[in-house]
Amino acid sequence: MDVDYYFSPQSPWTYLGHRRFLDIARRSGARINVLPVDLGGKVFPVSGGLPLAKRAPQRQAYRLVELKRFSKWLDAPLNLQPRYFPVSPDDAARLIIAVDLEHGTDDAMRFAGAVMRALWVEERNIADEATLANLLAEQNLPAVRMDDAHSQAVQERYERDTERAIEAGVFGAPSYVIEGEIFWGQDRLEFVERRLAAAT
Repeated sequence: MDVDYYFSPQSPWTYLGHRRFLDIARRSGARINVLPVDLGGKVFPVSGGLPLAKRAPQRQAYRLVELKRFSKWLDAPLNLQPRYFPVSPDDAARLIIAVDLEHGTDDAMRFAGAVMRALWVEERNIADEATLANLLAEQNLPAVRMDDAHSQAVQERYERDTERAIEAGVFGAPSYVIEGEIFWGQDRLEFVERRLAAAT
């Protein structure tokens, strides 16, 4: 069973669910399709989503309440307002794709987790090339992936996967799609687990 994993590496909700989703997929034997997408630039304009700064003050305030709740409940460290946020996720997303293309799903998931932890726990700038190069080294991945991330093949994959998300009806991150059924948000992972269990 495949799970299309649509996410943006600057999403705190993706960070909070990433490890749990990986564990669920492993237990169920599901195959993960690692699909970082251009959420703010391409998906939101089509789906009606708004960048954080353009949301109503009430929504922005409640987001912080919920992040704090989930961080505590999941025992997952998280800086509610990290130093480098908002941040452009595009370079990190393309680098995750480059890792996926050259090393496969396991390394791509591991690297994606490191990128999100760098932003939300370690307060590092994931739009900075030096930071991304350091993260590659820390994950024992070759530096040449930085060059690959700027390739036409990677850019085309990023654009293609973003269009794939739009066609699938994705409107936020993280979204997990199983045989056309969308599960939006890390708080829906229990339903993802049930859906995968029903398929085995």
